[in-house]
Amino acid sequence: MNSVAGTPRCGVRRISLSRVCPGLWTAQRAVPTILTLLLTTAGLFAQTDPASEPAVLAVAKVLPAVVNINTERVVKRRVRDPFEDFAAQYFGNYRSRPREIRQTLQSLGSGFIVDKAGYIVTNEHVVQRAADLKIEVTMNDGKVYNARYITGDDQKDLAFIKIEAKADFPFIDLNNISPNLLGQTVLVVGNALGYGSSISRGVLSGTKRDITVEDVEYKDLLQTDAAINPGNSGGPLVDLSGRLVGVSSAKMAFTPQGVPTQGLGFAIPAETVRTSVTQFKEIAQKQPAPKTKSSEPEQPGPNAQRFFGMQLQNLTPDLTDALGYAAGKGVLISAVELDSPADRAGIQRGLVIYRIGKYNVTTVKQVESLLLRASSGSEVDFTVGIVKANGGGQAMETVPLTAR
Repeated sequence: MNSVAGTPRCGVRRISLSRVCPGLWTAQRAVPTILTLLLTTAGLFAQTDPASEPAVLAVAKVLPAVVNINTERVVKRRVRDPFEDFAAQYFGNYRSRPREIRQTLQSLGSGFIVDKAGYIVTNEHVVQRAADLKIEVTMNDGKVYNARYITGDDQKDLAFIKIEAKADFPFIDLNNISPNLLGQTVLVVGNALGYGSSISRGVLSGTKRDITVEDVEYKDLLQTDAAINPGNSGGPLVDLSGRLVGVSSAKMAFTPQGVPTQGLGFAIPAETVRTSVTQFKEIAQKQPAPKTKSSEPEQPGPNAQRFFGMQLQNLTPDLTDALGYAAGKGVLISAVELDSPADRAGIQRGLVIYRIGKYNVTTVKQVESLLLRASSGSEVDFTVGIVKANGGGQAMETVPLTAR
């Protein structure tokens, strides 16, 4: 065999290619294998189905057990009407009973069912332990249940509530929880900003974190960079197998020194949740069975207050004279609830309602009668202003309000 500069001349007759040019021979044999691998890989990418992604499968597994929680608490306080105090300066015997102010406080959060009987875990700060609290639970399929508060733990920020139904509920199994390994993928499932069935994704960033929120110290929390937003509180943090990692609890937007942060969310570990649920169930078993109907149902408030956030008062002759308003016209607005439809429309205490729709009004009773047909979402025109006895005052204006 001849060669140039020591390089074999490949392809000489009767000489084996594998012996003369072993590198070329190997490459030729490898080409079909490489092509097959490339085609197979391309096929895998082309055939990937989002429905088979681990995160999608995990969400589908846990979502039926995740609930949205709306709570409503009515706070009552007794106050004196400042207009009556003003009138009392002119009429010493003009006094009436203190008025009762009813303010509705609402809270929004998430939770998840941990037992087929309908036991639900959430954050204590979401449901706020109280006997008079109204708790409404919405399932992922849209069904709504009234829940009752069983017990809770302020230090761990965990609470236990229950809903009732004849059928078994879907639930997240606390007997099979995540190993909680640093760097593992985690999913936040819940009611972010009121949007049900919201999902965010990140990793488990740390364990055994201690933080302080509003002078309350929480210990041994998990840290994640998955987005935790208002409304996520109480919802589950799960891994890609759908196992519980923890309960979303808090997000640190700023350090105690005021430095803004990113990707600092915290959750209560699943192990802590499991231990607490065992204790909560023991308490639940000792509680009496719930009553099917309340013996003293709460009476709805006046329609003007319930739907539009206005407290009204008759303009008596003495009060009319003291304020200098035109006699025999309108109903006084004595208070406006913060962030109510009336407040958002710019209606203020001290204005007078002169007409509702096309009807003139002179008493609170007339107003309530005209608002009997009002319901959530309906629009009512209120003509308000101030007409002085001497003909002066603010011009009247018709303001449309949408009932809440």
